[in-house]
Amino acid sequence: MTVREHAKPAALGERDIEGLLFTGEMYGVQLDQLAVILALTPERTRAVSARWRGLGYADAARLGPGPLWIWLTRAGLAACGLRYQPNPPPLSRLAHIRAVTSVRLALEATETYRAARAFWRSERRLRARNGGRVGLREHLPDGEIHWPDDAPTQWAGECWAIEAELTKKTVHRTTAIMREMLTRTGDYGCAAADAAVPGRTPRHARAVYLCSPAARQTVMRARDALGPLTPRIEIRDLPASASFPGGAG
Repeated sequence: MTVREHAKPAALGERDIEGLLFTGEMYGVQLDQLAVILALTPERTRAVSARWRGLGYADAARLGPGPLWIWLTRAGLAACGLRYQPNPPPLSRLAHIRAVTSVRLALEATETYRAARAFWRSERRLRARNGGRVGLREHLPDGEIHWPDDAPTQWAGECWAIEAELTKKTVHRTTAIMREMLTRTGDYGCAAADAAVPGRTPRHARAVYLCSPAARQTVMRARDALGPLTPRIEIRDLPASASFPGGAG
């Protein structure tokens, strides 16, 4: 059952539906990010959040630095047709979730993305395809961008892996992750034998890394160690909004 079918017409509008779906896919969002998603003032965004909570679709709390976090309840996820666990964003991942959300918002705001009708496939959705059992066999990107086959862009039909890099890993580890993403052929959740089949078209045409100053140098060195795969790695700076308001985190 979708939000559109579940809710009374007077309770939720199109903007609510888009905001609920976005929030559910990203584990949760902070109030200032929700304001960007909904294109509303902070005051009106707080009112929307309160309405969602009143309907039983969302919870909110101050989990870390900056504004409140909003996430979907079991009822909210069910109404959206999302089969995720109704948990608040993990404290250990707050900074990363905020950064990935900022990356998604920045990319979706570009004219090329909108004109192409590209769409974001979240890490939460990729993780769910694996039954939540990720870590032993494969690395998950922080998201994927899918460019439709008929998109008016040179990237039509491509799938990109997106990585928000806040902290510095080792060059060896970063290179291994890059190589794994760029040589992958199967979808996430596929059989192990189909994950990387020689001769098949790679799943990700490119991997885009959006880096903090602390992580950028390591990512650049890892890219340069990839040999012929190097041109398929793109490195950009994280959006300023990736940090918690006030500079915390």
